[in-house]
Amino acid sequence: MFDIGFSELLVIGIVALIVIGPQRLPQVARTLGHLFGRMQRYVNDVKADIAREMEVAELKKLQTTIEDAAGAFQSSVSKEVNETESELNKLAQAAQPEPGPYAEPAPAPPAPAAGPASPPLDPALDPNARPPAQKQA
Repeated sequence: MFDIGFSELLVIGIVALIVIGPQRLPQVARTLGHLFGRMQRYVNDVKADIAREMEVAELKKLQTTIEDAAGAFQSSVSKEVNETESELNKLAQAAQPEPGPYAEPAPAPPAPAAGPASPPLDPALDPNARPPAQKQA
């Protein structure tokens, strides 16, 4: 941060010893050390805040690019689905012949044979079976 060598520190220490005096010099040095530590913590906190804000800005930028890409993908997929649906509808309409004025109606499907139902092998398994009638005396 500061380019201070050992000789500069020695000159500052001698001047401080002369100006402050030997009795108060340890207390002043302790106070300066605490202030210097606080200043370093404050600078580190500011650096960390700036780094976090830059990361948040980058994440927001990334989020907008991803949302734009997702929107473009969704619109292209919906466009393709709509085009395919319209093509299929056109093909389905072209495959169905339109009845003319003299067209015969389509034959009805054959009705199921109305014969007697074959009895089940075991009357206990038949859900429609009635209990045998009891004789009255």
